[in-house]
Amino acid sequence: MSKTNRGNFFEDFKVGQVIRHATPRTVTSGDQTLYTALYGSRFAVQSSDAFAKSLGYAQAPVDDFLTFHIVFGKTVPDISLNAVANLGYAGGRFLAPVYPGDTISTISEVIGKKENSNRKTGVVYVRSTGYTSTGTEVLDYVRWVMVNKRDAGSPAPEAVVPELPAVLDPQSLGTAVPLLDAANWDNDLSGSGFRFDDYEVGEKIDHVDGMTVEEAEHQMATRLYQNTAKVHFNLHTEAHNRFGHRLVYGGHVISIARALSFNGLANAFHISGINGGRHVGPLGAGDTVYAWSEVLDKSDIDGRTDVGALRLRLVATKNRSCEDFPDKTADGKYLDEVILDFDYWAMMPK
Repeated sequence: MSKTNRGNFFEDFKVGQVIRHATPRTVTSGDQTLYTALYGSRFAVQSSDAFAKSLGYAQAPVDDFLTFHIVFGKTVPDISLNAVANLGYAGGRFLAPVYPGDTISTISEVIGKKENSNRKTGVVYVRSTGYTSTGTEVLDYVRWVMVNKRDAGSPAPEAVVPELPAVLDPQSLGTAVPLLDAANWDNDLSGSGFRFDDYEVGEKIDHVDGMTVEEAEHQMATRLYQNTAKVHFNLHTEAHNRFGHRLVYGGHVISIARALSFNGLANAFHISGINGGRHVGPLGAGDTVYAWSEVLDKSDIDGRTDVGALRLRLVATKNRSCEDFPDKTADGKYLDEVILDFDYWAMMPK
C-alpha cells in the first residue's frame, strides 16, 4: 500500500461524506504581517491594535481573507489536489473574529456531485467549516470544484446538485463584529470620511490602483496557506497545460482585489458574508490586477446602530484599468480581461 497521498479523484467522493482535514494551523502576528506584505491591505481595524481596542475588539483581528485562505488551504489535499479548476463560492459566513494565537482546523462535508458531459471530469460541492481549538466556529462556506476522474470509463453517479442561497440574509451576519464604540471611529485614521449613509445602491467605484503579480509572491502566498495544489507550483507539469504556465491561486486574486478596494471603500472594514463568487478567467505571473465595485444593496442590522451592511460586487480585471467599469458584453459574456466576479456583504460604521 502506498504511503503517499495522490489526492482524491471524482469517483472517491460520496455525498454525505465528512472529511476532517489534517494540519491545524496556529495563526500568528507574523502571518498577518506577511499577508500585509503580500497585498498591502490597509484596513485600520486589522492593522492597529490601538484602533481595534478603542472600538471594542480584544486586539486587532487578522484579515478576514487570511482566515478564509487558511480554512481553504486545509481542504486542498483532500478536495482539490486533482482539480482542474475551482469554480465558485456561495453561502459564506464569517462568524467570529480570529486573533493571533488562535488555532484553526477545518472539516468539510460533500453536499453534491455531478459528472461532466466529457466523462473525464466532474463537479464536487463541499461545505467547509473552520473552527478554533476551543470549538468556536469562525467561518463556513460552500465551494464547488471541477475534479479529474481516475477512469473516464467509470459509471456516472446520480447527479446531486445542492440548492444554494443566492444572497445571504444580512440579519444573520455580523456576529464577528463586537458592539462597536462608534464614537471612537476616527475617519482620519481609517483613511476615509465616507460611512454607511454616504453610499447609494447602484453606485460604482473605480479603485484606480493596479497591482502586478510576481511569480515568487503568488507562490509564497499560496504556501502561506499550506495550499498544495500543483497547478500553482509545479512548472514541470503545468508547462503542458492549456495555458503553458502555473496559474495564480484564485484566492490570491480575491485578496489583491480586496486590498485595492481600500481606495474608495476604506471603511468597509469587515467581510461578513460571501453571497457568491466566480473565477471568470485565469491569472498568471506578470499580469496586473485592477478592480472596481458596485453597491448592490444596503441593510441596517437589527438591534445595531453602530454598523450597517453593504452588499458589494467586486470585479477584478487583468491588464485593463477600470475607469469604464469593464464587465460583460451585450450578450452576457464576460470581457476577456475580467478574472473575478465576487458578491459579498461588508460591515461599515454609521
